[in-house]
Amino acid sequence: MKGKQRAYLRGLANGIDAKYQIGKNGVDESALAQFEEALEANELIKIAVLDNSLLTARECCDAVCEKIGAEPIQVIGKKFVIYKESK
Repeated sequence: MKGKQRAYLRGLANGIDAKYQIGKNGVDESALAQFEEALEANELIKIAVLDNSLLTARECCDAVCEKIGAEPIQVIGKKFVIYKESK
């Protein structure tokens, strides 16, 4: 993905809320299924990492993107944005 495309998606992500969360269970199969379903519907989602999580936002983002084939767009603080083109 090119820098301008990523910048455009970051701009779009400013207007959406983090509807999904990763807690102390980390990146489990049920969370991945939920994220995949949301990406198919919306293509761009924001995920919050709770304070009780053992992983950082960057680690969660990398794990989620690797397992479901999504593109990392942005990681800021305890939130991250991912993108995956819908079928």
